Amino acid sequence: MNFKKILGALVLLLSVQLSKAQSSSPVDYVNPLIGTQSKYELSNGNTYPAIAMPWGMNFWTPQTGNMGDGWVYTYTADKIKGFKQTHQPSPWNNDYGQFSIMPTIGEPVFDQEKRASWFSHKAEVVKPYYYSVYLADHDVTTELTPSERGAIFRFTFPKTEAAQVVIDAFDKGSYIKVIPEENKIIGYNTRNSGGVPDNFKNYFVIVFDRSFDFKAAVKSGDIKNNVLEMKDNHAGAIVGFKNLKRGEQVIARVASSFISFEQAELNLKEVKGNTFDEIVTVGKVKWNEVLGRVEVKDPDIDRLKTFYSCLYRSTLFPRDFSEIDAQGKRVHYSPYNGQVLPGEMFTDTGFWDTFRSLFPLLNLIYPEMNDRMQAGLVNAYKESGFLPEWASPGHRESMIGNNSASVVADAFATGRKGYDADLLWDAVVHGANNAHPKISATGRFGHELYNTLGFIPIDKNINQNVARTLEYAYNDWSIYQFGKALGKPNSEISIYAKRAMNYKNIYDAETKLMRGKKSDGTFTPFDPSAWSKEYTEGNAWHWSFCVFHDPQGLIDLMGSKKAFNAMLDTVFVIPSYEGMKSRSMIHEMREMQIMNMGQYAHGNQPIQHMPYLYNYAAEPWKAQYWVRQIMDKLYLPTPDGYCGDEDNGQTSAWYVFSALGFYPVAPASGEYVLGSPQFQSVKLNLQNGKTLKIDATNQNKDNVYVNEVKVNGKMYTKNFFQYKELMKGGELQFDMADKPNKKRGIKDTDAPYSFSKMKL
Repeated sequence: MNFKKILGALVLLLSVQLSKAQSSSPVDYVNPLIGTQSKYELSNGNTYPAIAMPWGMNFWTPQTGNMGDGWVYTYTADKIKGFKQTHQPSPWNNDYGQFSIMPTIGEPVFDQEKRASWFSHKAEVVKPYYYSVYLADHDVTTELTPSERGAIFRFTFPKTEAAQVVIDAFDKGSYIKVIPEENKIIGYNTRNSGGVPDNFKNYFVIVFDRSFDFKAAVKSGDIKNNVLEMKDNHAGAIVGFKNLKRGEQVIARVASSFISFEQAELNLKEVKGNTFDEIVTVGKVKWNEVLGRVEVKDPDIDRLKTFYSCLYRSTLFPRDFSEIDAQGKRVHYSPYNGQVLPGEMFTDTGFWDTFRSLFPLLNLIYPEMNDRMQAGLVNAYKESGFLPEWASPGHRESMIGNNSASVVADAFATGRKGYDADLLWDAVVHGANNAHPKISATGRFGHELYNTLGFIPIDKNINQNVARTLEYAYNDWSIYQFGKALGKPNSEISIYAKRAMNYKNIYDAETKLMRGKKSDGTFTPFDPSAWSKEYTEGNAWHWSFCVFHDPQGLIDLMGSKKAFNAMLDTVFVIPSYEGMKSRSMIHEMREMQIMNMGQYAHGNQPIQHMPYLYNYAAEPWKAQYWVRQIMDKLYLPTPDGYCGDEDNGQTSAWYVFSALGFYPVAPASGEYVLGSPQFQSVKLNLQNGKTLKIDATNQNKDNVYVNEVKVNGKMYTKNFFQYKELMKGGELQFDMADKPNKKRGIKDTDAPYSFSKMKL
């Protein structure tokens, strides 16, 4: 065969492979192992493979870490110690509602190190709806598939005289009972990391498809043969099966509840009466339904994997914390007051992270889910007196700000319905003027000083004072927007419009940065690159642009668009090692340093919107360039595919929005700011039945610049799209180029929303 024929055959083969790839379903592109190559010192995502349903109450994951270790699964580990039910939102917040299951052979063992087995990623299959791994030391293949509140395990054993399944209810207070006549085990665990009432328990039930030949309870590691019940600091159980043939399978159906054993039995109905393969099919269909809201076409398979993996991560949290009772009604155990109450509850999200793009993404693509989440926030307020800022499962002492106001305001601005919005108004007003008596992260810590001085001073023993001032100002604008949309009188909401401008009170004209100020109004000495106590996990370069609601006001402070753009440019120019010695090293510092993008720290949230700010100052092509640089360089479909904490969908949602070609710089403004679409063709199947098509002609890795935009065939020069217009469906047409069009999007009227431009 000559060269031309060989080349022709290869081209034909490649086209067939690409055609097959494009026909794959969305979930086939998802890699739940992205971000799992992480550790305490350096996060490449700090994720674990969540084998779960979208927003499911229970997740499952293989456990490579020790009991209580926040790094439950790390890609570089060699051994699996169990398969864990988990509710962990991040390693920093750790877990609750947890227990594990592990198959073994030979003599019964309980100790997590002794029961552990070597495994290889080459003998591991990881899908959102299905997990399988070969446990080499036991010659057992373990498979699991989840429902919202349950799961089915399928263990394929070797020929053995003695096979066991270990149930570890974990330490810090647990109970277990073996019920041989029903092939059943029940139990509960109380291990948690905070944010729970005193009566917290996670009740579980496990039903096997065959009778037990061996039974034992475990008391703090001591295996007690034929003992059927145990309550202890660390309880467990082992059940065994004799004389199995090679390839013989044992099925275990599992469910849990935060309410009671009886409710756990009801939850078991999700997998009862179904085969393992049927639940696998149900899970795949559900994930494709959720991920299929966004249809992407592109020849780059790695980009498709990255996109759908990020969309998967964007649809895990906040998790549904409600259950369906015997009457078919939705109820929940309240993580705030310990009562079982009617209605919605969602948890495991930190609004400091997720207000930025995760919740706006829900409002765009999954609005029916945020309708439910807002109803859950109503219940959280009624049950605790505050809206959560970091919930896991109840109020947690983590991060700063009062960003529940943004989440509530953006939801209402985008038409969320079916909940008591007036009660949420009471909640945001209360949260703005009060601090939780025990959890300083809830409400507004330092609100008295902020309301009196217009900023939080550096000399009143309140750390992160600059960051708090900036976030409170944006939160006040969010409250104003919410109140205005509700039709509240100006006499009631004008104070929040005024306070929305408080960011100006900490602006330093000399350095053009936000910096700490004493209560007498004088600035303190500072190093702009220092990760100092005035800021939260960052420095002045990261925080000075956190004026989401009023970039024009910040431009005015700096004197001109030219000066503003120069400051934005500087972020990418200052060497990444600057500021590294300003304090003891934290992982966010190291992650910024090694990315080699100057002071731009995409691995942490405060600066993630910053590249889009060029759109406000007549240089939108710089936003297009940097957004594509970030997507191409910092997001990969690999175990080290993130550049910092993934953070409950926020870092993933940033990518999802940016790949579409726009981003919500100011949630509750009703606008998305222009970027650079990464795909040739995208179709959004909107919940209202409309379709929004996004085409990018001439799109490739080099053509990152937007030459022109058409909306439904008409030329469009603005640097933003409006939510209400996108929800009508239609077509966005981008013409991409390898050189910037410096005549497009440069008029004042082309700039996105800024509060300073509004007439109050």
